[in-house]
Parts: sequence; C-alpha cells; structure tokens
Amino acid sequence: MRPILLQGHERSLTQIKYNREGDLLFSVSKDHVVNAWFSHNGERLGTYEGHIGAVWTVDVNSTTTLLVSGSADNTAKLWDVSNGKCLMSWEFNTAVRRVQFSEDDKKILLITEPRMGFPATLQIFSIENGLTEPVSSEPLEVIHPQGPKITVAAWGALDKYIVAGRENGSVALIDPQTGECVSTNKIHDLTLTDLQMSTDRTYFITSSKDKSAKIVETESLEVLKTYVTDTPLNSAAIMPKVQEFVVVGGGQEAMDVTRTSSRQGKFECRFWHKILEEEVGRVRGHFGPINTIAIHPDGRSFASGGEDGYVRVHHFDDDFFTFKFQI
Repeated sequence: MRPILLQGHERSLTQIKYNREGDLLFSVSKDHVVNAWFSHNGERLGTYEGHIGAVWTVDVNSTTTLLVSGSADNTAKLWDVSNGKCLMSWEFNTAVRRVQFSEDDKKILLITEPRMGFPATLQIFSIENGLTEPVSSEPLEVIHPQGPKITVAAWGALDKYIVAGRENGSVALIDPQTGECVSTNKIHDLTLTDLQMSTDRTYFITSSKDKSAKIVETESLEVLKTYVTDTPLNSAAIMPKVQEFVVVGGGQEAMDVTRTSSRQGKFECRFWHKILEEEVGRVRGHFGPINTIAIHPDGRSFASGGEDGYVRVHHFDDDFFTFKFQI
C-alpha cells in the first residue's frame, strides 16, 4: 500500500475532505491556502488564495460546485470550485473553527470560537443560489450555545438537528430553528477533537484527547461502540461499504514531538473493527501527530494529514477487500 505524498502546504494540516464522488481531495492548513488535488494520482488541481490567517476548516457541497473555508483571520469564504473565485466573504469577531454544508446544500453551518470577551456562536447562512445570485452577508440564525465551548459540530440526518461536540467531552443535539439544546450526553473525559457523520447521518464517530474514539447514535446520543488507544486522538472516520472498519489517528502533542522518535510518538493511522472493537492494523508514515483523516466515499482509499505538513493518500491493495477478521 504505497502512499502518494501530497506536498502543497508549508505548515501543519488542519482538515482534509473528499468530495462526494471522491475524485477530488481538498486540504487546508495553517499556511493560509486551500488546495484541491486529484485523489487518484495526487496531482494538484488548484489553489484557493485569499485568507490571511491559518485555515482551520473546509467543506465542499454534494455537486462539487461550491467550497467553504473557515480561518483564524475571522472570516469564512465561499468559493466557486471550478475557477477559484471567491463568491462571498463573511466577517466575524473571532476565528471560524468548523464549517459544513447542510445535507440539502442550501445552508452552511459555522462555528466561531469564544475570544476576547466575544461568546462562541453557531451561525447558519443561506447559500441556496450561491453560483447564480449574490449570497446574503446576514445569517439566518445566530445561536449562542450555553455551557462549555463547542469544538466541533455537524448537521444530523435531514438537517433536523445540529450535533455539537464540546470541550468537556459531551455531545449535544441543538435545534437549528430555535437554538435550544434538545439533549446532551457526556461521552468523553476530555475535549472532543473530531466528529464525522456516517453516510446516512444516523450515527457518528467522535475522537478525543482522552485517547478514545466512540460511535454514537444521532437521535438518542447513546454510545454504541468504544475504541480505546494509548495516545491522544485528533481524528476518526468511518469506512463506508467495503469493510466494517473505523480509522483513528493522533499522537503525542506537537510541542513534545522534538523529544520523541516517530515510533514512540505513535503517529499512526489505526484500523479498528467497527463491530468487534478490536484493532486490526496500523499504517505508519507521518513524522508528527496526525491531525485529520478522511476516507474515500467508495472506501477504496483514505487520506491523512499531519503536523508535518504532508497529506498521505493510501490506495488499498486487493487483499484488503478479501480480508476476513478471525473471531
């Protein structure tokens, strides 16, 4: 399983995302740019330039026509994927930590972080005709969530709820119409670092600094599966269709890495059997913590982005698809 090394960033990766077809991979890092790549061979398709701070987050809509990014320069930008033109730039009081398109592609969810006396917010913007008409600079909804800081969030099934992960390790369901917290459940002991939905959004996987990843049902917030590792986790993803696996990644904190070899730092993508909760394999390669993991929509490859500034794309060998886990 020889990886393709994507060298297009000068600083550590913050998020990577496949489009729905999986032919393109989008990556963002602390070096201000958004890159688009062909996922099958790692060729760079283009760069979206305009941010002047670290870019924390990126998402692409289901038709691969619009891209949204959020940055430490207190802006979120909407891009035309085909030509790199910035269609809209929303300005906020603080950094934008997470962005996501709704399931119907008509809205965008943004998280801004609490800083300098400004509270954290969840904001929803309409982009229904983003390619053909000017997009409104005013949000449809501004939600001021109570309680600990929200670190990650995503739309639930049919955009009925917003699923939010907090600094204290809890997850909450928030009604996007009223902004009320419908239910909450403390599932981790430390900060949630990632939250990725399943294909049908009926369940999701979380990763946390408490060295565990968990699969949680969306409607009830009940923990279904737990994967315990020996290192803090930064990202976790669910493999669709072909194999019942989840992939998690992380590693020792970046500030301690200079004193640690890559083997001791545990900078590996770890594969766990989704149902049996047993580790089945590891993929090494990064020489720093793994910050973000994304799996190709058809499950035939995956990508990881690290503190070392590289994106590694792995295409699975044929043996992988015939592998049977021995009970």
